[in-house]
Amino acid sequence: MNILIAAVGGQGALLAARMLGNYAHLQGQAVKVSEVHGMSQRGGSVVTHVRFAERVHSPVIELGHADVLLAFEVLEAARSIEYLREGGILIVANHRILPLPVLTGVAEYPQRLLEAFEKMPIATYVVDTSAISGQLGNLKAINTLLVGVLARRLSEDPKAWLTAVLDTVPEKHRDLNERAFKLGWNIDFASHDKLRNQQKEALA
Repeated sequence: MNILIAAVGGQGALLAARMLGNYAHLQGQAVKVSEVHGMSQRGGSVVTHVRFAERVHSPVIELGHADVLLAFEVLEAARSIEYLREGGILIVANHRILPLPVLTGVAEYPQRLLEAFEKMPIATYVVDTSAISGQLGNLKAINTLLVGVLARRLSEDPKAWLTAVLDTVPEKHRDLNERAFKLGWNIDFASHDKLRNQQKEALA
């Protein structure tokens, strides 16, 4: 399983990667996690590769070989979309963080990126994190919410996933992260899942 996480520094991408790694360990899988691009300080692009299987030789996902792109921001999804294979899964927060060139007026934030993703031969799940964060009362757990969305796409049983999430975060933050994970898990993407199942049947 090849999962690429694309985010902006400060959004908790590395914590999300550890959650995925913990889940894989619980399943008896070998795991490699590598941050190979960008700077993890607040405001810079962060790209983290997570790979797990019975045996994993390389920590780096090749272009066009990611099964999942988990993007915490729209522009970061666009920067990394070439890693996603045809038929792969894009989970993207509709959140926008303006990079420095846009803030200074040197460049403009690209428009209609979400519409472009929907036209690609991939399964795209757009998460309205702005609306859902109101239910959490905290933007800091958006990473865990997106992990919940991802978990539902890969599994039918949330128990092992939730265990991995709670084992990753400090005890004082477990309640918030449990609520965030469950919110992500329970988002209704019925139309997307129906289309994806039809694609699987067509390829079988």
